[in-house]
Amino acid sequence: MALSCLPAVALRGDDFLAGLQARFDRETNSVKKAKLLSELGKAEFEEARSDIAAGNDVGAVEQIEKYYDNARTALEALEKAHPDAVRQPGGYRQLEEQVREAVRFARDAAPAISADLRPPLRLIRQDLLKLDTELLDRLFPRRPGAHPAQQPAAGAGPAAAGPAQPASPK
Repeated sequence: MALSCLPAVALRGDDFLAGLQARFDRETNSVKKAKLLSELGKAEFEEARSDIAAGNDVGAVEQIEKYYDNARTALEALEKAHPDAVRQPGGYRQLEEQVREAVRFARDAAPAISADLRPPLRLIRQDLLKLDTELLDRLFPRRPGAHPAQQPAAGAGPAAAGPAQPASPK
């Protein structure tokens, strides 16, 4: 009975993570890629937890950074295939939820790692926060308190000509 559990246990770890990473890298459907990131992210965070427990703080930070790289790749694939997240939110919503979870994981992992690795982890967390904000802006472009749309450059467009003058009556 105990022997039947061995293959499942053996799949967890480096081989399991490498297999998920290979599936993620091969996936061409952007929505499936974003959804696959959920499973891959859980495995990466579990590996990071194991690295922290084993005293391998560098490995933990590398795992979190790898997650960020994968999330960025998934977003780029979504943007290419489905540029309008409002009309085609599939994948964007899942990715935003996953990135939000990664931000929490990075925050919670910081006290457990050595002080000299906290600044790089802080930078990765900031990148994850920016990615989360970017996803929210794509999903909800008109939400209250969101970043305003870029204004046209000075001297460009109709606003540069000055305020409109009312037509003079004849």
